[in-house]
Amino acid sequence: MTEAATQTDRTGWDEAAFEAMRARAEDCNLDPVTLLATDYLNHFNEVVMLLEMIPDMPEIIEDARAWKPKSYKDHFRDSTVADREIAVEAYDVVPPQYKEPFERTIAMIDRLILTSVERLGADIEEGNAETLRENATALSRTVQKLMDTASGIMHGSAKTLDQSEIDSLIGG
Repeated sequence: MTEAATQTDRTGWDEAAFEAMRARAEDCNLDPVTLLATDYLNHFNEVVMLLEMIPDMPEIIEDARAWKPKSYKDHFRDSTVADREIAVEAYDVVPPQYKEPFERTIAMIDRLILTSVERLGADIEEGNAETLRENATALSRTVQKLMDTASGIMHGSAKTLDQSEIDSLIGG
């Protein structure tokens, strides 16, 4: 039995389906190695901008509170990008060595954004502008670092951040 067949049996991943989708996606905006599209990261870009702006415009905390996590497939289902349908289909055949760390990283981003919004809301209520600015800067940079990690995975890197690396980024 080949290594690819062993991997298919063990993980349920279908290499033939991956190769067929890769051929279909050749002229699309999907990475040819992972079949992931970086357009998904746009879901996070706006809220990161809001986090950065909160110290100067505390009222936009309400816009940040309105942000909700959205799965990769839901993002593309709701998108207007040209490759949205193939991005949704391709997600089912993303190789597990990319999909699993990608999903873990996205879960970290989602949690960190939600926690950041709570923290900044508390900072606003406390009225300490300096703490608010420091936290907004640190938290938005940490989210961006995780987004950079997700982008790397989307382009075929297996490098991820573990919890201790995340804790060190946010001073935990």
